[in-house]
Amino acid sequence: MNRPSVNLDELRDQIDATDQALLSILKQRLELVHAVGEYKRQYGLPVYVPEREAAMLAKRREEAEGLGVPPDLIEDILRRAMRESYSCENDAGFKQVNPQAGDIVVVGGNGKLGKLFVKMFRLSGYSVKVLGREDWHQAEQLVANASVVVVSVPIDKTEETIARLPKLPADCVLTDLTSVKQAPMKAMLAAHDGPVVGLHPMFGPDIKSFAKQVIIYCDGRGAEHYQWLLQQMKLWGPRLHESDGKEHDETMSMVQALRHFTSFAYGMHLQNEDADLSRLLAFSSPIYRLELAMVGRLFAQDGELYASIITAAPENIKMFKRYLRNFSSALTLLEQGEREAFVEKFNEVADWFGDFATQFQRESRDLLLAAHDRVSHDQE
Repeated sequence: MNRPSVNLDELRDQIDATDQALLSILKQRLELVHAVGEYKRQYGLPVYVPEREAAMLAKRREEAEGLGVPPDLIEDILRRAMRESYSCENDAGFKQVNPQAGDIVVVGGNGKLGKLFVKMFRLSGYSVKVLGREDWHQAEQLVANASVVVVSVPIDKTEETIARLPKLPADCVLTDLTSVKQAPMKAMLAAHDGPVVGLHPMFGPDIKSFAKQVIIYCDGRGAEHYQWLLQQMKLWGPRLHESDGKEHDETMSMVQALRHFTSFAYGMHLQNEDADLSRLLAFSSPIYRLELAMVGRLFAQDGELYASIITAAPENIKMFKRYLRNFSSALTLLEQGEREAFVEKFNEVADWFGDFATQFQRESRDLLLAAHDRVSHDQE
């Protein structure tokens, strides 16, 4: 039997050397990204340009295929590199859209989400002041030269905080960061005669970059006076979607409140069943592990926050009751042994999802591959 001319240790040494070369190339890429960030800051270009990213990935996939390299491999590497790149570009700061603006005052700027917006406004060159819990004795002084006042406090404190604000400059933009919109918008319009816009960042304070995130905004009054604020946020990289308060709150009942509530109920059920979480993880494929992680993630955070989100709007409770009725109807099919009726209902729902079902299958496949890589790493 012939032995290979190169032994395993030598091959591993060559792989290590290749990895080290890859590290050098990635370092060079990050340095170029920093230069790009400086250019974007100088000329007021957004961090995230979806058309550029899509074209670049398509080109790299084509080139990879020509070299006999799996296109998915290069796309995975580049997407991870770009995620780090967007974070690095923040370090360069952002072009200041409105150099004539006065102070940006963040009410609740010592909280986690408030601190994030304080940071982003400062990276954009604005003078930022924080109105915290202990600062109300000087509230009038803090807002005297304000061009924007951002209310970033717990949901159940938002309306009373807005009502407590001193009189703002006539052209000051009043906004909030609350996950419900109808009640805060009504409160802001009553408290301030100037421009009003409601904001809902669809992310938590632990993000490294606004790139590819979503911010929903609702017009209150004086849209022409707050357009510069929207333009400033666009430079940070998120997608901005306009809505009205009613549409926003109804949609959030499904997108946010219902998902949080069902995760809470699932976690409570696991506790009542005294489930062995270690055993559940050991028996879980990546998809079930990911689902369990999304439930467990909820309980690693602040219960007060999620209680506020879940109970924030009357529409939420009505939505939960409709969900319970649908759950009971599905359970009845199983209790009565109606297998054919279950399949019929399944196909009816599948038809309703249409092309979105295929899209979601494709997107979830990418998530599962990433989850599988991480699980394997943890077990080594």
